[in-house]
Amino acid sequence: MENKELALEIQKINEKLDLITRHLAEQEKRAREIEELKADLSLITKDMFDAAVEELQDVAHHFDTRDLVFLFKMLLRNVRPLTRLLQQVQSFDDLSQDLRPLGKQAFQQALETLDELDRKGYFAFFAEAVKIIDTVVTSFTVEDVRLLRENITTILITVKNMTQPQMLSAVNNALDFFQKLDMDVTEDISLLKIAREMNKPEIKRGIFFMLQFMKNVSIPKHPEN
Repeated sequence: MENKELALEIQKINEKLDLITRHLAEQEKRAREIEELKADLSLITKDMFDAAVEELQDVAHHFDTRDLVFLFKMLLRNVRPLTRLLQQVQSFDDLSQDLRPLGKQAFQQALETLDELDRKGYFAFFAEAVKIIDTVVTSFTVEDVRLLRENITTILITVKNMTQPQMLSAVNNALDFFQKLDMDVTEDISLLKIAREMNKPEIKRGIFFMLQFMKNVSIPKHPEN
């Protein structure tokens, strides 16, 4: 019985020794890998340092170690402002990501609106309007434009008076009369009939209006100096 228990204890000890041995082997392997990595990194770092030194030789006369130290201190002093700036940039990037679908939608809507305007003829209309402006510019001189500017108030007052209801009615009656001016007079017109017509109040008012009109629209002659 004692021999059996002793054998079990020895077996447990051997298992523990095997476990410790494997663990030590793994630790040794990891240590060897770390050493190899250190050696590789040292070579890479050395190559990078040599390359940096070779590349920085061109700016060596423009560079001073104190400048690098000053720059580093400045960065340390402005860590918070730089952090806020980076946060603002990130916020702006997030905002641009959010607005990108809206921008695409607005751009598509603008294209549709332009297409609709083109189908309705707006662009052709504006093209012809530009030609009208070009004709006006090439047909009038600067002096003509100056005179227009000086007399624009009188022109606007005249247009305003011409658009009054009574004036429009009178113009419409005159146009209607001129359209019938070429009518044939089939009946004989006697002097007595003309005298009777002349004696009518509306004829008298018309003659008086014509006289007043001719009197007011006549341009007085300037006396010679």
